[in-house]
Order: sequence, then C-alpha cells, then structure tokens
Amino acid sequence: MLPVHQAEKPAWLRVRAPAAGAHDETHALVRRHALHTVCEEAACPNIGECWSKRHATVMILGSVCTRACAFCNVATGRPDALDPHEPERLAEAVLELGLRHVVITSVDRDDLPDGGARQFVRCIERIRAASPATTIEILTPDFRNKPGAIEAVSDARPDVYNHNLETVPRLYATVRPGARYYHSLRLLDRVKERHAAIFTKSGIMLGLGEERREVLQVMDDLRTAGVDFLTIGQYLRPTPRHHPVARYAPPEEFAEYERVARAKGFLMVSASPLTRSSYHAEQDFAALARNSGRGKAVRQSPSG
Repeated sequence: MLPVHQAEKPAWLRVRAPAAGAHDETHALVRRHALHTVCEEAACPNIGECWSKRHATVMILGSVCTRACAFCNVATGRPDALDPHEPERLAEAVLELGLRHVVITSVDRDDLPDGGARQFVRCIERIRAASPATTIEILTPDFRNKPGAIEAVSDARPDVYNHNLETVPRLYATVRPGARYYHSLRLLDRVKERHAAIFTKSGIMLGLGEERREVLQVMDDLRTAGVDFLTIGQYLRPTPRHHPVARYAPPEEFAEYERVARAKGFLMVSASPLTRSSYHAEQDFAALARNSGRGKAVRQSPSG
C-alpha cells in the first residue's frame, strides 16, 4: 500500500528557531571558506542547535548530486567542477572552529572515475596536518563499484567510516533506486575487513513504509558486517515531490529500537525522531572512545 503523508507534524518533531551568536558565526565561517554543508542542502531540522554549538557537517565534491534519491533534498543534475582547493579550505575551517570532531560527507559523483574517493583522502590528510587532535568521521556514498575507491578512503584511516543503508531492502527500488542494499552492506564489511580498528557506522530512517521485522533484519545484517554504530531517525518529506511519509513513529518506538540494537551488540546507538547521521556525533564518539579505550588506535595500528 502506498504510504499516505500526514500533513501536520507531531509535537515531538518541532524544533526551536536558532538563536543569534554562535549560529551566525558558524554561518559566516562556512560562507567565508566557500563550503557546502549537508545541514543546509538537506534541510536538516537540527541546524539551529548544531550551528549554535559550532558544529557543521561539511559536504564536499560540490552541491549537485548525480543521483535522485526519493528522500533527499540535495539538488540533482550536472555536477559542479571538482574544486582542488576544497580540502585546504576545509582544513582551515576546522582549525578556525576549533573542532574536536568533524563529519565530512558528499554528494554522489558517479561522473568521476573514482567517485570522488581521492577528494575524501585529501580532506582527511589536510585536516590531520592542520589539526592533528581532531577526530574525523566520514559519511561516503557507495562509489558505485569504482575500482579501489573504498580501499583508498579506508586506507586514509578516518576515525569513523559511515555509510547509510537509509531503509530496508524492500523499499530500495522506490526510495534509493540508484543504489543496491547488499552492495552498501558489503562496503561496510570491506572497510572492517581492511582496517578492523576503524569504527564503522550506518543509519536508517523510519516512516518510509518499513515494517518492524524488516528493521530488525537490517540490524542483524549490520551486525553481521561488523558495524559498530547505528543511527535511527524519522524521515521528513522535504517537498511534495519527494517520497511521502507513511507515518510518524513516536519517541517510545525509537527508544525500544535503541534498546534492541544495544542488545544486539552495537557499541553506540542513537535513535530518536530528530536523530540524523551526524547529530551529536562528537559527543557519541568521545564517549565511545573513552569507554572502549580505542580512541585513535585506528591511526596508530600498522595492520588496522
């Protein structure tokens, strides 16, 4: 049955307007360094809170995506030219913001021979050179089987390698038609095989038409692939052109999924209506690294 969009969002999805001060300073810095952020491009509901804390998820490889996923608000079309100075500008911004943890994502760039993998590597290298104490989390596309792409990015040793499954396998044809569920799952598995010390992470959305048993199966698939972190958030329809919302899951349902996910062995679980991939990423990573004692071992281990 085709999901039916509910016009009015429930109270638990309402967010406060951002206050001035740090939010405006973050906005000015992003503009000054000519950076794109997924916070803006994807119309994230948490932008006010995150920017007020000087946290922004940078989106590299331009602002135009080569795919058209039914849930995503990022523009689709002819991609921007690759900017060779983007890694340097990003590193300068990280240093100026004094970030202890940075999250880097990107649009899909199926037009590039490596899918944009080398740009991820250069960003990691520049940030490490400019701000060695900053931990780095990346959220990559699937690179559509570009030879050596996953290996190159994982060999740059990010502290966290994130790749979102987004939804359950049954819905891929309508929600994420340019991707394949088991290819995305295998990507996460390959990162772990190559460098076991890298924390791997993935996320899904509720409200696209999935069933509970399917969500639980996704959890099991991710644990089989050795994934450490899981995020679960509510899908919000960006425009009437996008996939409709099947339902708004209540907070207690997210809490139950979090309990189940922790029981299945995930080291970190963030599940709430407003959870997004990079929401509270710094706090979550810091707590996990502190409790596990692994910290920056990913950078130091010669074998991964």
